[in-house]
Amino acid sequence: MAHSLSAKKRIRQSLKKAEVNQANTSRMRTSVKKVEVAIANNNKEEAQNAFQAAQPEIHRSVNKGILHRNTAARKLSRLSARIKALA
Repeated sequence: MAHSLSAKKRIRQSLKKAEVNQANTSRMRTSVKKVEVAIANNNKEEAQNAFQAAQPEIHRSVNKGILHRNTAARKLSRLSARIKALA
């Protein structure tokens, strides 16, 4: 257990930050999952709409430091390729 005031404050801050990061990660994963469900159902139009909603969420995750930019680019590229393959 932390004894100094600065260590206690650091614990409080890290808990808050972890909670915010968890919420942002969850929101991003949910948007990606909606795209994957639409792809699984062979619904191209719904997949495209979900993909357009997921793109800003993924980019927001990069800006907030949750995802690396190359990881985000790879996710978007793979989802886009899967949507194009539905045609």
